[in-house]
This record gives sequence, C-alpha cells and structure tokens, in this order.
Amino acid sequence: MADWSAKNPFMTTISQNFILNGENSRKETRHIVFDLKDSGLEYKAGDALGVVPTCPPELVEQILSSTSFSGDEVVETNLGKCSLREALSERFEIHRVSKKWIGSLAGRAPDTSGPIEAKIVKRTRYSTESGSLIVEWSGEGSGGSLPEGYSEIGTFGENPSVSLDKLISDNDSLEEYIWSRDYVDALRDFGSIGFTPQQLIEGMSRLKPRLYSIASSPEFEKGTVHLTVAIVRYNHHDRDRTGLCTGFMADRCETDSTEVGVYMSPTRSFVLPEDGSKDAIMVGPGTGIAPFRAFLQQREIDNSKGRNWLFFGDWTEEGEYLYKEEMEDWKERGIISKHDLAWSRQGSEKVYVQHLMKRQGEEIWNWIENGAYFYVCGDKQYMAKDVHRTLIEICSDYGSMSIEEAKDFVENGLMKSEKRYLRDVY
Repeated sequence: MADWSAKNPFMTTISQNFILNGENSRKETRHIVFDLKDSGLEYKAGDALGVVPTCPPELVEQILSSTSFSGDEVVETNLGKCSLREALSERFEIHRVSKKWIGSLAGRAPDTSGPIEAKIVKRTRYSTESGSLIVEWSGEGSGGSLPEGYSEIGTFGENPSVSLDKLISDNDSLEEYIWSRDYVDALRDFGSIGFTPQQLIEGMSRLKPRLYSIASSPEFEKGTVHLTVAIVRYNHHDRDRTGLCTGFMADRCETDSTEVGVYMSPTRSFVLPEDGSKDAIMVGPGTGIAPFRAFLQQREIDNSKGRNWLFFGDWTEEGEYLYKEEMEDWKERGIISKHDLAWSRQGSEKVYVQHLMKRQGEEIWNWIENGAYFYVCGDKQYMAKDVHRTLIEICSDYGSMSIEEAKDFVENGLMKSEKRYLRDVY
C-alpha cells in the first residue's frame, strides 16, 4: 500500500456532496463522500480524514491585483521554488493574515514621522535584514518606470510605521486584527510599504491540511469515506468569506471532477470497545454526530450486543436534525437503544445535551457502573467542558461521592485507567 500522507496525499474526487439541513435552516452542513479508488487507503470507525485544500482563486487574483504582480514571478518556499501564483494557491494560507507576516513589516516600514508623500524624483534605499526597502524613486510610478521587482502601489497614506507600532505592541489588538482579516485587507492597510514577490510571502503561514472525523464504517460502502462538514461562511469588512477547506469542498470541488488530496489520520484511542457486548453512551451534537454514525454502522455490521445511547442536539429539529431518517430507522430497529435530542432554539428555553444528561443522570450512572463506555465528540471550548462537568456531577450525585472524588473517578479512573471515557473534541 502506498504511504499516503499530508506531504504525499492520494489524489481523488468527491462522489457525493449535498446539504443535510432542512430548507429554512440558517446552517449549511454537508454530507461529503470521497472515492478511495485503488488507493489502498484503509480506516476504522473513529479515524479522521485529512483533506488538502487549495486557496480561493479569486482571493489569489485580488492579492496579485493589489500588488500588480503577474503571478509568474518565481519565489522560494519551504517546498522549493515555484511561481508566486502557485505559492499563494497551494503553499500558503491566505484567508487569514499571520502574526509573523505583520511583525515582518515593522522592520521594513520607513521610520519617519508624519505623512509620507510619494515623490517621483529619485530613488532611496533603506537597508533592512530582509533586503532593501525603496521609499522613493524617479519616474511615473507605473509600468517600466518602477524599480525592478517592485509593485505599483499608488499613493502613500499616513505613516504605516505609526499604526504598525501600535498594533504590534498590543497583543490583544493584534489578535483582533488578524482574526477578521486576510491578506487583501492587510495589503489595503499596509501595501504602501511596498513588497518584492519574495517579501510578500515571507511570514505567511504554510498551508495545512484539515482533519475531519470520518462519518462511515469502512464496511458500510466499501471504497468510500464519508464526512459530515459544517461549512463556514461569514462577512468581515464588507466582504463575504469562507473557511479555507470547507469553502473549498462546498464551492470549488465539482463532483467526480475536481481532484482533492486526502490521507488517513488513524486514532489510537477514540475506538469502539473490543468487546461488542459493552454498552456505549455517545454525546455528539452538531457535526459531532460524524464518528457516532460510523460507530452505529459498525456496531450493526458486527451484530454487537451492547446497547447504544445517543445524545444529539442542534438549533432546531426541522432545520438541523442531521441524518434524521437513518437515526429514526436505527431507533425503530433497536440499534439505537436510547435517543435523547436537544434543540437549543426550539421552544421557550434553550436545551443542550448536558441538560438532557442531567435529567437522565441516574440511568447514565447505572450504565457506567455496569461497564459502559462514554464518548464525546464536538466543540471543545463549550460543549465538551459542559458535558465533562455534568458527568462529574452525575457520578457525585448517584455514586455516593464528593465532587472531588467524582472528579478523580472520571478523570483518572474512567479516562486514564479504564479508558472508558473517550473524547474527540476540536
């Protein structure tokens, strides 16, 4: 089998790509199926798929347009030399500006006070660590009159070193700045500093694959791998934007046509019990349902005797009940033994999965005491913390333990010693 990896991905195509949400949902969650063809790629329920995206071509063109580069200029990258267009498309992440890139501007911004005027009378160089910075030159400021390797940048505004100093000296301001801006925004703000093609890419973050929990058993539809993907769309500074990889899969991958690089990322811990008679409690709201769809498929295929208890939730049943038909069918046939659904924007009060856990606390404790495995998948920042805290409270309330004892039981007993409490959070 070929050694497919992030550096050497298998090139394949998407065979299915459709929206899972109801018609009036304000979310966009897609079911995406990749064809594994003759790759030899193998996986198990619980593994993740690495997807290698490319950057939006319209964003690449906007960057080239704002710097007046053709894109054919040769630049040096960590993977060797390539054209500037290829570097911006396939080697760097251009959808969000990096701290390092902003920091690199400080050493090249002219250190003068007051406004800078672009006087087309002479050429002056400032030596810097990264080369020399041309602040003034003679000529018309366009076309062949520009210094070699420099872009047409138009007129200067306020001294960029002033705003840069303020930005770089305040980490909170810098974090806020880069969180909502890409390189089109940054070049609008700091393009007056001037760039060579090499300087333009220096400090940009390298393009990284994205990992997605696999939503299928390898034996469900052999030769395929399924994903459940929440498409990220937002608007900042009067421009519509998407997540790098989610926008790539949703908008720029034509079914059975566009080639995409993929590879497997195996898990060592987020796995089904070896003993199929063990019960499993699965908590996976939103796209956290993905690995549990794979688990349930695998448990059915293996004819596992253990019971399956699924907690799922999202905004509304009408708009965000992902895989509803499959889940209802599994429930009717007894594959799902218990099914609790939490809708946070339906009804007079917000209901989340941890609230339903609390209501079912005694039974959850009985399952755990009798050897059940407890799984959580989804949001790390809020949901997983709330579920973790609730599980400790349940063990305290029904296991005759203090909160401190319950915390030790959950974090050292279930998680570390017995490995019955497993998480896939992001």
